[in-house]
Amino acid sequence: MKIYNKKFIYLISPNKIENESFYNSLNLVLRSKKVKFFQLRLKKGSIKKKVTIAKKILKICKKNKVKFIINDNPNLALKVNAHGCHLGQKDINILEAKKILKNKIIGVTCHNSIKLARNALLNGADYIALGAFYKTKTKKVIHKADVKTLKKIKKSINLPIVAIGGVNEKNYKKLLLNKADFLAISGYIWNNKKFKPHKAINNFV
Repeated sequence: MKIYNKKFIYLISPNKIENESFYNSLNLVLRSKKVKFFQLRLKKGSIKKKVTIAKKILKICKKNKVKFIINDNPNLALKVNAHGCHLGQKDINILEAKKILKNKIIGVTCHNSIKLARNALLNGADYIALGAFYKTKTKKVIHKADVKTLKKIKKSINLPIVAIGGVNEKNYKKLLLNKADFLAISGYIWNNKKFKPHKAINNFV
């Protein structure tokens, strides 16, 4: 019997979206019904291009009943009417973001820090992200987290926790069994040399 949420994946976009085939691929992945959130994480490119991409993705997310989150930029999230925004520690602070987004979802990266997690809770975050738990090629790992940290923060912070960093089909159950609510996954889906995205997502059961 499963002891975790059916929709436990917090899917993050690839770093670049330049091919129209991506949208069909995304639709197939979301049809798996394992994804609760999809985050658009594009560090480069014009706002105009990001708006165009975001609007296409929002339609696919709504069709599949997935919450669409924009990384870093509350103004972009508001502009495209996304469901919310995810903030890093170096982005606009959550109180300013809430002024822009009102009642939309706001998540905050808290690395491996109980202090940052408590601040996020006090400032009204809807969820926090912890990690990196494992090695990852998606982004440079500066802060490492472990299961002990996860359990400690889960015990003291009453917010959903997204575990990030190197999550794959071999290690994901350990995180869920130790009370992670959602698993952030990117590279395993979009850069998998063995499985196409819609096949890779089905390795999480």
